[in-house]
Amino acid sequence: MGRLFGTDGARGVAVTELTCELAMSIGRAAAIVLTKHKSAGSKAKILIGKDTRVSSDILEAALISGIMSVGADAVLLGVVPTPAVAYLVKHENADAGVMISASHNSVEYNGIKLFAGTGFKLPDDVENEIEALILDNPGSVVLKNGTDVGRATYLADASDLYIKHLAEVSDVHNKDLRVIADCANGSASATAKRLFDKLGVKYDIISAEPDGTNINEGCGSTHTDCLQKKVTEGGYDLGVAFDGDADRCLAVDEKGNIVDGDRLIAIISNDMKASGTLKKDTAVVTVMSNLGFHTYMKEHGINTVCTSVGDRYVLEEMLKSGYNIGGEQSGHIIFLDHATTGDGQLTAVKLISLLSRSDRKLSSYNEEFADYPQLLVNVRITDDKKGLWDKNEAILASIKEAQSALADNGRILVRESGTEPLVRVMIEGKEAAMVEKYTNLIADTVRTELC
Repeated sequence: MGRLFGTDGARGVAVTELTCELAMSIGRAAAIVLTKHKSAGSKAKILIGKDTRVSSDILEAALISGIMSVGADAVLLGVVPTPAVAYLVKHENADAGVMISASHNSVEYNGIKLFAGTGFKLPDDVENEIEALILDNPGSVVLKNGTDVGRATYLADASDLYIKHLAEVSDVHNKDLRVIADCANGSASATAKRLFDKLGVKYDIISAEPDGTNINEGCGSTHTDCLQKKVTEGGYDLGVAFDGDADRCLAVDEKGNIVDGDRLIAIISNDMKASGTLKKDTAVVTVMSNLGFHTYMKEHGINTVCTSVGDRYVLEEMLKSGYNIGGEQSGHIIFLDHATTGDGQLTAVKLISLLSRSDRKLSSYNEEFADYPQLLVNVRITDDKKGLWDKNEAILASIKEAQSALADNGRILVRESGTEPLVRVMIEGKEAAMVEKYTNLIADTVRTELC
């Protein structure tokens, strides 16, 4: 993990941690590094999208200033999902793309994600080069003046182009399918209604009235209670929940049960295998995926490859080995035939298309899984204790005790978040009581030592 960029860009409390000055510096450095091969005399073009947070406007202004001050042009997309930036940067032949969002985090946070001209997130070495320019060698930045400064323009049909792309992927047969979508008062609020209009299904939208302060607040993929209730009370066939920047999707079956990223990947992978479109009969997931997922995949003749936690590692494996579906339990799913990053609305399109061709309810797919008990506890730590959990003797001792007790009947995963000051403790095993006991033991130790 870099000094500024975590597993999903630069992130922090907006204005006080992710400051305007830092945003401007990121804009300058990114423009320089990502466009250094641009031919002399031609100006680079960098797209900028944002979510609905009140702080997104001020960070956008700072990024624009940074980009233009080194002679690159900024093209503003307005409020769009993160995957829209990834799609449009390639569609518009831009040199780079920037998304201002803290995804599923609460409103006080914000973040800056960078995309190369290919539409893919930046590899570590490029992020490191940008970091070095900001932190180690800022004096080498050459500012432009006069007519050499960049310009700012708007891409008025940005959302329309992205929605058209998603609709072209759909294969909806049953137009009577009833869907309800939770937009998390985030980026999907700008696109979901028009997308579902194009799909032709019967739908309702909730949490699509952003006011700058209510993104992810009691709604979206991190707070599904309201959606689950509405699905059952309203008699919907399914619900879909997006996060703040709409790069994740979780589903709810008609009985009100959650269909997480593991299950979505498994269900859609099996459908792709049946149609002959699942490359190498393989899906890529992370070490967080439940053992029940792996059992399901094995029973259906689908191979699985595991990576470290983080969509960038999933994508790296997909590109390296030629796979076309992968993702995370959190609902961040990559369909490499259609997108260069996780896309919540694309996932919804894929699921709706599958169900519209099937005579089965979503619950019948969901009930095929027998999950092992799994518990995840997030422990918030102080900033000065970041990077210390795996060097702390008390924490390591608690993990060793848990491993000894669980033996071959469970697995333990402890890791530090790449986007927040959190240590995540996850245990999965055959006995729920053991899982709860030792997850809490480790979490309590982390809390004592690092809070």
